Amino acid sequence: MRLDKFVLKSTRLTKSEVMTQISEGHVSVNGVIETRVHCQVHEDNKIEHNGILLVTRPFRYMLMHKQTHTLSSNLDGHYPSLLTGLSIADKDELHIVGRLDADTTGLVLLTDDGRWSFNITRPERDCPKVYRVVLAKPINDEAVKKLQQGLLLQGETKLTLAAKVDIVNEYEVKLTIREGRYHQVKRMFFAVGNRVNKLHREQIGQIVLDIPAGEWRLLTHDEVELLS
Repeated sequence: MRLDKFVLKSTRLTKSEVMTQISEGHVSVNGVIETRVHCQVHEDNKIEHNGILLVTRPFRYMLMHKQTHTLSSNLDGHYPSLLTGLSIADKDELHIVGRLDADTTGLVLLTDDGRWSFNITRPERDCPKVYRVVLAKPINDEAVKKLQQGLLLQGETKLTLAAKVDIVNEYEVKLTIREGRYHQVKRMFFAVGNRVNKLHREQIGQIVLDIPAGEWRLLTHDEVELLS
């Protein structure tokens, strides 16, 4: 973790105050004054602010049911951030794991543990994501075959990994993928001559969405470990 983030998470200082305190020599690492805000520190380092030992607040791991027309962002834009209605302390420390488009609904993970979120999103983690997809046109056998084999998306040179396709009805499928490319699901169906009308993520790894739209809950210890 960067030193500035460590101090931010272990004090009530603002971001600008943390930067100032570090650069002016008020923070030490293992007994040595450290003025580099981007210095990497670890859990076993002794980090002090004006001689007071710092201990970070416990990490938080959350599941949210994202509604349509909300942004996977910490800031409002054309639509409100999905964090806007979140009434918890220090919510600016949270970041979103696996973003969804504004018009896509479903399971979103939030945390302030950067190592945990990196582990989930790194390509070699091979973490499955399950989407329910409503299509503009009926799905056909040829499209299913291409999705299952992997296909080439526009502007890319590498095939997608093989997807799992479960037919719900002729206009709806459950799609399981193990990647997180830009607008991947929509681009995959575009590549087989169809269009996504509605997209909903219902599962990441073994974590299944189980709360109403717009609500959130903390992950259990076991759920956190499943994605660690």
